[in-house]
Amino acid sequence: MSIDRSLVGSRQVRSFLPAVFGTIFACLLTMVSLAAEAPRMTRAEAFLGIHFDFHAGDDCDRVGARTTPEMVQTVIDKVQPDYLQIDCKGHRGYSSYPTKVGQPAPGFVGDPLRIWREVTRQRGIPLFMHYSGVWDDHAVATHPPWAAVKANGQPDSRAASVFGPYVDMLLIPQLRELAGEYGVDGVWIDGDCWGTTPDYGQKAVREFCEQTGAVSAPRKAGEPYWNEWMEFHREGFRRYLRHYVDELKASHPDFQVISNWAFSDHMPEPVSAAVAGLSGDFSPDDSVNSARFAGRCLEDQGVPWDLMSWSFSRKTRQQKPAVQLMQEAAIVLAQGGGYQAYFKQDRDGAVRDLAEMDVMAKVARFCRDRQAYCHRSVAVPQIALLYSTAGHYRESPRLFHWAGSNGVAVLRKALTQMLQNQYGVQILSEHHLKGKMSQWPVIIVPGWGYLEPEFRDELADYANAGGCLLLIGPGPAQLFESERQTQAESSLVAVEGVDGTFPSVLKRAFPAPIVEVRGARDVDVSPRMLNGRLSIHLVNTSGPHANAPDGGITVVEPVGPLTVSIRLKQAPQTMTMQPENTPLEITWADGQATVTVPRLALYSILVVDP
Repeated sequence: MSIDRSLVGSRQVRSFLPAVFGTIFACLLTMVSLAAEAPRMTRAEAFLGIHFDFHAGDDCDRVGARTTPEMVQTVIDKVQPDYLQIDCKGHRGYSSYPTKVGQPAPGFVGDPLRIWREVTRQRGIPLFMHYSGVWDDHAVATHPPWAAVKANGQPDSRAASVFGPYVDMLLIPQLRELAGEYGVDGVWIDGDCWGTTPDYGQKAVREFCEQTGAVSAPRKAGEPYWNEWMEFHREGFRRYLRHYVDELKASHPDFQVISNWAFSDHMPEPVSAAVAGLSGDFSPDDSVNSARFAGRCLEDQGVPWDLMSWSFSRKTRQQKPAVQLMQEAAIVLAQGGGYQAYFKQDRDGAVRDLAEMDVMAKVARFCRDRQAYCHRSVAVPQIALLYSTAGHYRESPRLFHWAGSNGVAVLRKALTQMLQNQYGVQILSEHHLKGKMSQWPVIIVPGWGYLEPEFRDELADYANAGGCLLLIGPGPAQLFESERQTQAESSLVAVEGVDGTFPSVLKRAFPAPIVEVRGARDVDVSPRMLNGRLSIHLVNTSGPHANAPDGGITVVEPVGPLTVSIRLKQAPQTMTMQPENTPLEITWADGQATVTVPRLALYSILVVDP
């Protein structure tokens, strides 16, 4: 490049040179960073992350003004995460980076995404994008043919149609821009399965009628073809998900896609897309109970998974204290999952308060101390609590969510009761149990009014062969009415509901669980295996976590002493409480190893060495 020396010092050159040299500097920085690029783990390997988002909108006219390398470095230095997950397009449909494919926010100061990418690349930290999928206010407002159509014939104001061109016209091209132009590692797609809604547009209705023989689409539950109509849309979403995952794998094989709440408690079915993992953000309030449920719905899906806390209360908008997040994290870790927490970005995209990273740093140390004893552990079969895919989808008012499902309501009440009585519980669906029922001493059917006949018969055979089948509520009792008249009460037990007598009934039905804990009610107990060793995970769930005070939970009072008895074939050599590395004195009698845990602060693991 040559410059006319007569122009040096002119206003034009004074304004031109910084841009030229800035571009050269940026190119040199990129070349240097690529040469020194540190290796990055995959999402499947990851254990701990941080999520940031702010759902950019038309009010965001200075995005990037305060995004600096130092800001990103501070986050990494304080927390040492396995990955970062940041905003790029939220529910409003505006992108928080200067996209050439989608709808950028109104104004930018530089390119903040390049700063996040360069720093994370240099530090060997994977970078994932928070991207709102089906839910995109701007896309459906500016392209009405992309929107799902409501039953009244009006376009939906937020949901794109999974049968329409949105996926090929915007979603896939924008993900390719992120993968190719910016080199990000993957995407966490929000507002996806749970944002999908029935579509009464001409294309969807025509395809449905051709498949089923219906002459029109039903408008409400109870009308002919309603169940088929709902399943048609569920399969429509599955095809939509597989389509964009496969397209990205074809063009960018290393790009990793996670669809928020796919194949989870919202979508209790086999994994049928090549996603990199499963994930969801559980309830920001009543979080412990939410995580208890969500984690157990993910742990047996055969795919790496994590769950996300909101670091603040939705009710008060206040930051949660570190110990409150630790208690939430403990529930996830005790089921073998990875953990991440969500912190807010400001409307210009900067991390809202870097001091909050001190809170996350404490939570991260808590998790890291336990990682070697919990990550990817698997449950020892004890009680299988049935989350019936068929029963739930028949009664759910939504395509992909558990709210409004009577069976799920009964299931969650039963789960809480069992955990408060120190039972090990897995939440399992038909695809987990078919052909494998004998692995579980007890199977509980909570509230479902419908089961597929073949699966119902397999449950009846399980009870007839000596397994304990416990039925909760009138629906399951009616499904097994003929067996209740003929089979022994010890193998097929029916109760009216989850009330005060339920634990007593369960005690008679399952008198010899692998582990028993005495000394405190508020202790979740999870017997698990990791690297060939049995471990007993104990989580202190005391405190007002179901309805936390406005200032959050600042203290979780320790419980104990606890007496823990474990049924084993032979006396173990040692039992150690981790991460405290405290050896426990073992008493062996009648096939049980008994130890005393003098104090359970929050979450400890008893590792048994045979």
